[in-house]
Amino acid sequence: MSNRNWFYASEGQQKGPLPEAQLRDLITRGMVGADTLVWTEGMAGWQKAGEIPGLVPSAGAPPAFPQAGGPPPVAASASYSGGALSADFPIWGLFGRSVLMFIGQIFVIPAPWTATGLYRFAIPYIRVPGRPHLAFTGQPLDIWYVFIVLGLLTYAGAAHSTIVSLLSLAVQGFLSWMIVRWIFGRLSSSGQDLPISFNGSPAAYVGWYVLIVIASITIIGWAWVMTAWLRWICRNVEGTRREVTFNASGLDVLWRTIVFAVGCGFLIPIPWVLRWYANWFISQFALTERGAAQ
Repeated sequence: MSNRNWFYASEGQQKGPLPEAQLRDLITRGMVGADTLVWTEGMAGWQKAGEIPGLVPSAGAPPAFPQAGGPPPVAASASYSGGALSADFPIWGLFGRSVLMFIGQIFVIPAPWTATGLYRFAIPYIRVPGRPHLAFTGQPLDIWYVFIVLGLLTYAGAAHSTIVSLLSLAVQGFLSWMIVRWIFGRLSSSGQDLPISFNGSPAAYVGWYVLIVIASITIIGWAWVMTAWLRWICRNVEGTRREVTFNASGLDVLWRTIVFAVGCGFLIPIPWVLRWYANWFISQFALTERGAAQ
């Protein structure tokens, strides 16, 4: 008997999670039928219970028995191998929330609310294979002090001191690491918290943060540093049987960022180029079987 937890649709509402034994009991009692939509971790999307081999006794033939020397049958959760992420952000919603986040950063005090609002708005529009109804459950007061300090550090340049600027850069890197850990730790799927975490060391993260700032001086080199940094972040995401990868090249990041920057320079196209850039950026992340990307 599988120890998976299942969700099922009933009267237009999502029910669950419940153990497979309990789901099978509902099937036996006729409360869940072959046409009922169900989902469990590892499935790419909701499916009718009758389409899942072995779940509904009367639904079709039993799974094929493998012949000697032949290939094993394909499991119902073969889609668990993953695939590329995708996003379809609404133009004005993304633009409006981004502007609010920028304003919150300037005025410092609203920063925890405007940043959290952007995350809670945007993440449900990201489609992850095998993780339906993705959401962000973080609250503004979870790490409010991080956003407040980041807002204050935006004014550190007014000190006109090299030492202050360097210290500010290191602190910003550390606070950014805290935000990344917080975001990964507050993700949920279908109303259930995901056991995902970011375990990259703060020292290494700060090192990458400083390196990307230094690389920005070269104008071009920063794009390759950015892709390497994102791949390092992906390698340190844990709590899932699939591996997160970032597949864009430095050249891909470079020319699209240039187009984005030029579009923003003309002001009017900003909402459209922002959506285009954000949708593309998300699509460069993918889920693969552990070790497949090596």
